[in-house]
Amino acid sequence: MPIQALGYAGFGSTDLDDWRQFGTGLVGLQAVERGNSLLAFRMDDRKQRIVIDRAMPDGGRFFGWEVKDAADLDALAARLEKAGIEITAEPRTLADARRVGGLISFADPEGNRLEAFYDAEIDETPFRPGRSISGFRTGPLGLGHAVLTVRNIDPMMAFYVDLLGFGLSDYIEKPFRAYFFHVNARHHSLAMIETGKSGMHHLMVEFFSLDDVGQAYDVAMTQEDRVGVTLGRHTNDFMTSFYAKSPSSFMIECGWGGREIDPGNWQPIEMFDGPSLWGHERVWLPPEDRELARQMRMRAAAEGRRAPVQVMEGNYKLMSGTCAWWDGVSKGRAE
Repeated sequence: MPIQALGYAGFGSTDLDDWRQFGTGLVGLQAVERGNSLLAFRMDDRKQRIVIDRAMPDGGRFFGWEVKDAADLDALAARLEKAGIEITAEPRTLADARRVGGLISFADPEGNRLEAFYDAEIDETPFRPGRSISGFRTGPLGLGHAVLTVRNIDPMMAFYVDLLGFGLSDYIEKPFRAYFFHVNARHHSLAMIETGKSGMHHLMVEFFSLDDVGQAYDVAMTQEDRVGVTLGRHTNDFMTSFYAKSPSSFMIECGWGGREIDPGNWQPIEMFDGPSLWGHERVWLPPEDRELARQMRMRAAAEGRRAPVQVMEGNYKLMSGTCAWWDGVSKGRAE
């Protein structure tokens, strides 16, 4: 699979000041000024991960998908051309603006601008978050995940899976149709929600600490109409998160504890418990769909649906004592 990760994303907006405050004060990104029309954000040692461009129309977006090297980029370009996809070998000036070694651009079936690149530039200075956080989980997993709203999932899935080599992680059909795709060990780097319209739904960033999410939630709760989806936990990637409305027409999911998968052995399944184990009241859903989602969460609770918390070494402390429920689960797995 030549595509390794979601490396960067960019969005058109004239509200650079609002984005600067939102990105640093709530999310904890590091703002980097790029002249009068461009605002970039750092999340780690790379020079930029998220770009807000005043010169692009509101609602405009692009996604940078990372490949290993120039040879893999050429191989991807050849595969796209063979399939009849129009590609552009972008000039050095754009590669410099993206802070990468080289890139091509093309479009998916719904017109989203995609860029494939290699050799992202590393900044010589340490990452300095906009507020006191432990940092973001990026590295080989990429910046996080992007979720699109689409008119029709089927042609999009054929493009991303059959042509670009994405793997299907799992999918749900109710209370809305959503499909999740991976390119590395992150459960999904891309997802699509079938709404009948093409758009950007949300971008997820994952913190190292659960407290980073909770403190961001506190910040969001002080701002009128900022929370788009309340605090909750997903059924498929086990992420504990909430969604904040960005200054643009999409949300930023602030999450912690996303699961890792083995892409080589992963088998996709249909999820019947809905998108969330608990919480995640979606204010953007129509009332009847919100009620259906609520009923699915209530059913999951009544049936005792649980998932292990996903933690990294050093990011937890074992408690003393016993848990009859967990002892029974562990015993059942062992047998």
